[in-house]
Amino acid sequence: MTSLSSLSVADRYRSAADAFARRVAGTTDWDAPTPVAQWRARDVVGHLTTWLPALLASGCEVRLSPVPSADVDPVGAWAGLDAQLRSLLDDPATEQVVFEHEHIGRMQLPQMLDQFFTSDVVFHTWDLARATGQDDRLDQDYLAEALAGMQAQAEMIRASGQFGEQQTEPDDASVQERFFAFIGRDPRWSPPAG
Repeated sequence: MTSLSSLSVADRYRSAADAFARRVAGTTDWDAPTPVAQWRARDVVGHLTTWLPALLASGCEVRLSPVPSADVDPVGAWAGLDAQLRSLLDDPATEQVVFEHEHIGRMQLPQMLDQFFTSDVVFHTWDLARATGQDDRLDQDYLAEALAGMQAQAEMIRASGQFGEQQTEPDDASVQERFFAFIGRDPRWSPPAG
């Protein structure tokens, strides 16, 4: 299997989005609890489909069309956002769009999407998979690189408030378990019985 890390920005997004879409399609209980204590399965989709449009509007001229609310139609919400991002990344003109934000800095839009959104899709695929009893295995090379990068900026990451406190790692923790423990998830979380 090709590692996400070796793909182009557009292909990496497509691969990550396809993996997330498979978990969306496999979800039968949108009210299932997730590893994020205050979220249900639909909230994972709601998170991904709401923060990015707002961020784009704050840093460049790109505006995404509204998608259904994940509270009402999580499948439609994801499909609507995903289709727009694929079109955006497939458009050569997107390479010329500069994204500039006080907290992120200045970069080409595809790189911002890759660094901030594609990675978020990968990480939240685990949340949805764990919540709904689906395959939760992610690209280990990609997670290892992400973990190394985040550990190098641990102080800034913790100060951002975007991640939880480091969780205890099992003695025999895999790369994936170490990554999720670092970002504040119980790496062996499973839904409550019953």
